[in-house]
Amino acid sequence: MPKWLEDCRPFAHNGSPAAYIPELAKAPKEALGVTLLASDGSMINGGDSSFMFTMQSISKVFTLLLALIDNGEEAVFAKVGMEPTGDDFNSMLKLELVEPGIPFNPLINAGAIAVTSLIRGSSPEETTERILAFIRLMAGDDSIGYNEAVSRSEAATAYRNRSLAYFLKDNDVLEAHTDVEQVLSVYFNHCAIEVNCRHLARMALILAHGGLDPLTNRRLLPRRYVQIAKTFMLTCGMYNASGEFAIKVGIPAKSGVAGGIMAVVPGQYGIGVVGPALDKRGNSIAGVRLLEAMSVECDWSIF
Repeated sequence: MPKWLEDCRPFAHNGSPAAYIPELAKAPKEALGVTLLASDGSMINGGDSSFMFTMQSISKVFTLLLALIDNGEEAVFAKVGMEPTGDDFNSMLKLELVEPGIPFNPLINAGAIAVTSLIRGSSPEETTERILAFIRLMAGDDSIGYNEAVSRSEAATAYRNRSLAYFLKDNDVLEAHTDVEQVLSVYFNHCAIEVNCRHLARMALILAHGGLDPLTNRRLLPRRYVQIAKTFMLTCGMYNASGEFAIKVGIPAKSGVAGGIMAVVPGQYGIGVVGPALDKRGNSIAGVRLLEAMSVECDWSIF
């Protein structure tokens, strides 16, 4: 583990933290941490694994799972598709050009906003609390909360996301009665949920075992919904670098623009990585290199 970290940390010099969300730009550029959690509970931590960061798009995996639990497959996939886009995560291009005008998948911003609108709650506060409770359950930590400063920073600069949300309402993807600003408030809050590598590894371990928590032998998620989530992670989880990641690393993963990556070695490990310096596609530049090195040496590719 130390050698992998030592070899991969210098790649951070080629990237930088997300500057378009001012709070994220404050992150230490050279931070790099990893946690590997095995089915028997043994854990390996390396580097800056205790560094706290916001989930950002990693939270979309869990809002998808919660929306599926709340509504079932048919209702969710009436509002969002199942295909990769090949476009940037915040693109609205295909919403207008490709019928029927629904987001291509739940892991791009438009799709995640649509999915967020399906999660039950009588108010934005209640919906946010339901998502937080779900993340706490999966991570095994009741102290997890969201970073209000990051949520406010996202809301203040969310011109593209706001445009996407109103376009979705115009296309009837968001229901007529939906308050767009309330949906966006929940979306910004769940993107701002604060975790560390150990939390991500714990959540990933449950996904690695099809929704069964191997440390408690308790089923937390329906196996079918986990299959759906992991398929999206593999095909869409690394933005428009997902194909390259599948070839070079070969395991389901989801990244976020705060530099986190949650990765799953099916049946074996949950992995959490953080490296705030991003490449041009929005993925942790050192974190991707680290996962590639680990996967190649340990022969993790599912292919």
